[in-house]
Amino acid sequence: MMVIAGSPAELEALEAFRAELDQIISGTPATADNSPEQTEPSNDTCPVSSADMRPKPGSKAAVSYQPTIRELPIGERPRERLRAHGPRYLNNAELVAILLRTGIAGENAINVATRILAEFDGLAGFARAGYAELCDQRGLSDAKTCEIMAALELGRRIASLAPEERAEISCPQDAANLVSAEMETLTQENLDVLLLNNKNRVIARRNIYIGTVNNSSVRTAEVLRPAVRENAPSIIVVHNHPSGDPTPSPEDIAVTVHLAAAGKLMDIELLDHIIIGHGGQFVSLKQKGLGFDPT
Repeated sequence: MMVIAGSPAELEALEAFRAELDQIISGTPATADNSPEQTEPSNDTCPVSSADMRPKPGSKAAVSYQPTIRELPIGERPRERLRAHGPRYLNNAELVAILLRTGIAGENAINVATRILAEFDGLAGFARAGYAELCDQRGLSDAKTCEIMAALELGRRIASLAPEERAEISCPQDAANLVSAEMETLTQENLDVLLLNNKNRVIARRNIYIGTVNNSSVRTAEVLRPAVRENAPSIIVVHNHPSGDPTPSPEDIAVTVHLAAAGKLMDIELLDHIIIGHGGQFVSLKQKGLGFDPT
């Protein structure tokens, strides 16, 4: 249709053109009815799962997220490690975590135990804390506090047993009976020292070394140091063979010779070196006359 200059149609066309220019300049998209565009909600969104709600790596929330004990690999869970290796392979926080059993929001049991031990400057301060001090800690209920204090008291009572109640070593079989149940299940070689008093009663047992036992890796000072600290006049060295065969190796004999000689210089007698195998088998190097002075 022809638009005559100055006609109403021309004016209407100019107004429409001007309005379109204004929309382009302002960045507002034109719509058919010049009304705000309505967006319909999408119907193809998936339900949000609990996994989707976990913090994504690198986000601020991810930094503070702590996995629960059940989310840890089996080999890192305190109870599983205790079953597989024994309690002495667990650190203080892991042992306390077993007593706690559960954590709290944002902290698993290991994190709670670590925080509480730090609050009391380590295990010694933790053991000295009273009921009110422990119960005041976040994550410790009345029941958990009572269980922890009971466990600590049992430990103190065991440590204070009268000398006549301690195990007495009168023969190699006695020493083997004391350690074989635990040591024959270990998958790595462990070297322990039994500290004895003048009546051959066990004062303490100390783990010295984990790994291959040979003369180049075992330091004499490390083996004898517990005896010096506890003023023990004699010791018995015990270690296991993960293969199950307790037959002494040349390295085992060399370690025995070295320890016996060093012990004499420090007035600490090496009474025996016992090797633990499987099924109750063991070998006493003293009985075999291996590494010990026959005189």
